[in-house]
Amino acid sequence: MPNPLFDTLFAPHMGRDTPFLHLADGSTLSYATFLARAAQFAHVLAAEGVVAGDRVAAQIAKSPDALALFAATVQAGAVFLPLNTAYTVGELGYFVENSRAKVLVCDPANAPALAPVAGAVGAALLTLDDTGGGSLAAAAIGAAPSFDTAGRNAGDLAALLYTSGTTGRSKGAMLTQSNLISNAQVLAKAWRFTADDVLLHALPIFHTHGLFVATNITLVAGGSMFFLPKFDPDAVLAALPRATAMMGVPTFYTRLLGEPRFTREAAEHMRLFVSGSAPLLEETHRQFEARTGHRILERYGMTETNMNTSNPYEGARRAGTVGPPLPGVEVKITDPETGAALPRGEVGQIEVRGPNVFAGYWEMPEKTAAELRESGFFLTGDLGRFDGEGYLQIVGRSKDLIISGGYNIYPKEIELVLDTQPGVLESAVIGVPHPDFGETVVAVIVAKAGAAPEEQALLSACSGALARFKQPRKILFTDALPRNTMGKVQKNALRAEHGGLFAPDQATK
Repeated sequence: MPNPLFDTLFAPHMGRDTPFLHLADGSTLSYATFLARAAQFAHVLAAEGVVAGDRVAAQIAKSPDALALFAATVQAGAVFLPLNTAYTVGELGYFVENSRAKVLVCDPANAPALAPVAGAVGAALLTLDDTGGGSLAAAAIGAAPSFDTAGRNAGDLAALLYTSGTTGRSKGAMLTQSNLISNAQVLAKAWRFTADDVLLHALPIFHTHGLFVATNITLVAGGSMFFLPKFDPDAVLAALPRATAMMGVPTFYTRLLGEPRFTREAAEHMRLFVSGSAPLLEETHRQFEARTGHRILERYGMTETNMNTSNPYEGARRAGTVGPPLPGVEVKITDPETGAALPRGEVGQIEVRGPNVFAGYWEMPEKTAAELRESGFFLTGDLGRFDGEGYLQIVGRSKDLIISGGYNIYPKEIELVLDTQPGVLESAVIGVPHPDFGETVVAVIVAKAGAAPEEQALLSACSGALARFKQPRKILFTDALPRNTMGKVQKNALRAEHGGLFAPDQATK
């Protein structure tokens, strides 16, 4: 039976002995070996009762086996739910319960804490570490290296990615097989990827960028990847001479620029550097080009849409823009109040329509209806404008989303933690510019009368409740938060006041 996503990404490579993954220890994993491992994992999932449409949640370290679990989930016809490895047990509980996951895969060290989470929804708990150990790997020993691929349709759900809102519950963005296929094929063609490419992959794979952009493009093109566990300047510089392309978040590029070893000669054989997941400062563009002769290609995407626009492979790559819409994708700027389309040059909300746009939010019909028009246009929540040449400029966000190091952070979630702390009357969390992370989190606190909460105590409270990337880098205190006539906190005023807090001469990395 057909399974369009498996048939597009994986089936063409069955039996191929050519390299797929180059690992940090110098070893190489072929396509054939990788797909045999994925088939063994698919047998384990099936033995746990996973059938087409079931959700497989995974909070595991980046490794070849972690990637094989994604392939196994696709082959079994299930829905992949990757979860940030920094999420706390409390955060994971909601995702597993809301998705009604059939299986939860975690690191062996986290199994005792997550057993109640899995048990609460009757999910099987399997473990997998970054060295090939764990109960999933053990159960796969002796399993057949082939698996009868489950039948699926292009419109069937392939992945569920949770993306929080500024208020209320986290939302599960439903991505279909055709969503993932169309974006990978369009990007591979737009960025000229072929079987000869070797992608330097230092991104996490619980995120759209690392999994559904970097990995899926490589699979569509039939190339290979230097599959690094994380971004480490030494490892990246060691792999660079054998790579042809690199994808990263702005933090990667600012850190490379801080390395004297990163020279024009070190990058001269590369054909492409891509940046996304957060805005790239124009100064970083200029410094990178001056250092290497390469102009970074910046693009624009979202969890709900994958990639929407891209600076061109051939042609001007303009700092401060994310390029024109990708082929097959429509992007328009509209009046936030009326929804009417605005002419070039005017700022409005960004709306997107195309085969890349998700099917809606998991079991949230009202939220889906509010953000996904009947016409198929998705209201991104971002504000932008098209310049005279049709390049999109992101000028702000209508929501209070903070993007730090490529991760989405929603202030309300942090404010809820801070507001419950002793001595805190109210809080406002904002994102301020940071030369390394693009933006970073700052909390502004108003104390209760007669109270004097301490910064370190508040930071400790956040540490126990929130993933590290969400925790404030700085906590400030004020007598009162700025408000408009309707009583709404004016976060734009706070951002303006504290925007220079992490100026390049003050920022810490």
